[in-house]
Amino acid sequence: MEKSRFLFKFYYIGSKKYFGSQRQPNYLTIEDLLISALQEKDYITDIKQSGFEVASRTDKFVSARGSAFSFITNKLPILMEINSALPKHIGIWAHTKVPLDYYSRFNAKFRHYKYITRYLKSSFNIKNMKKACNVLEGRHDFRNFSKQENKEDKTVRDLQLASLNIDGDFIIFDFKSRAFLRQQIRRMVAKILEVGLGVINYEDFLDLFNPAKFISYQPADPFGLILWDINYGNSIQLTTDKRSKDRMDFFFREKEQKYTVKTKLFHLLQHNDIG
Repeated sequence: MEKSRFLFKFYYIGSKKYFGSQRQPNYLTIEDLLISALQEKDYITDIKQSGFEVASRTDKFVSARGSAFSFITNKLPILMEINSALPKHIGIWAHTKVPLDYYSRFNAKFRHYKYITRYLKSSFNIKNMKKACNVLEGRHDFRNFSKQENKEDKTVRDLQLASLNIDGDFIIFDFKSRAFLRQQIRRMVAKILEVGLGVINYEDFLDLFNPAKFISYQPADPFGLILWDINYGNSIQLTTDKRSKDRMDFFFREKEQKYTVKTKLFHLLQHNDIG
């Protein structure tokens, strides 16, 4: 076949093994494993010529369900062939052919992240937290909600969605935007939680929108963050590969069962007397 560019959807589970998703010298990353698998199965020989690129970068310990990447290949992709060269906690599950000048990063309509944290029923004021979510939506300067590496960086973003829902013992946040700043979601979550706990009031929260003020604080834990999906609009129709999707679902079920038992074990160790 002639040279063609393909767009892929993939998942991964963040862990201490990997220093985030983006390639960086002297550290193992998610991208390194993808490229290695594509090279092993003869989809890529020269990385630069392949135009390999990933749509979004994530930090260490952050996971993804619907991340995306694209590259040019001379070979029709077979997803399970590529997955066979990947560890179980990384996998491609959907793809489609796109124009040669199509890029997964720049052609994305919006990115959807979820953040999960425990729901402390007696501690959180959910009404105030939802109020903080609502004011985040729209166009703002998010400088104080990002890792400030360069004062010249453009920090204005349009946030399409900021919401939260209670699901049993957990709070699930949803955020949608075409692009996010470094650590933006984790820092928004950190401050929303402070509003809910009464550590700061609503007026303090509003002060964060003033870029003239520098406010230093720690972002929320990266373990709770998931790149849920990257949306490309109706013009792109990805095809889900059944065997690859089954592989992903089986892995998720396996881990769910394992950690459900461990969670119950540690609960019993704390709350049940011996005897």
